[in-house]
Amino acid sequence: MEHYIEPKTKRGLATLNKIIDAAEKLFVEKGYYDTQVNDIAQEAGVATGTFYIYFPDKISVFRHLVQTLGHQLRKEISIKTKDCRTFTEAEEAGLRMFIQFVQEHIGLFHIVWQAQYVDIDSFKNYYERFSAAYTKHIKRAIKRGEIKPFKPEMLSYYMIGVYNFVVLKVLLFDQTTPTEALIQDTLRFVRFGYEKLPLETDA
Repeated sequence: MEHYIEPKTKRGLATLNKIIDAAEKLFVEKGYYDTQVNDIAQEAGVATGTFYIYFPDKISVFRHLVQTLGHQLRKEISIKTKDCRTFTEAEEAGLRMFIQFVQEHIGLFHIVWQAQYVDIDSFKNYYERFSAAYTKHIKRAIKRGEIKPFKPEMLSYYMIGVYNFVVLKVLLFDQTTPTEALIQDTLRFVRFGYEKLPLETDA
């Protein structure tokens, strides 16, 4: 479902993108509730009335951001994993793509998690779409005998949760780059569970 008016000219598209980029920047920096339409217009360098040519209200541009970021991420992961021969290869390629995407769009977490309080349907839809795509991937892996049979939808949420919080911890909380060792530990945990992780003696 679209939340904006599709421009018919290159100039109109450029203006739309300025508004979207400005909204993303301000929602990350100030939060949804402390950002007003005139703030977005000013940041975009357009008149407030121009904003309303493309979006009927502030919630529409917010919903568009959540939907677009989710779509872009799913598309990038799909492209990155389409030639993978095994479930394990696809998981590693997908995780690396997720890390790269969040590094390039660090506002993703800020905006998506705000959706819990701003527009719960957008938040729910964001993760349900990921789960739907992931569930198909898991079902194929189960059918090929690559992983043990388990409830595919629930397994998708388990794995999404692990990847989300690992990336959230490292990129957003610690503001560092995931090491190769961390990536491999994460993949090992997803595949085998806690028992297969290296022994840590200084816990």
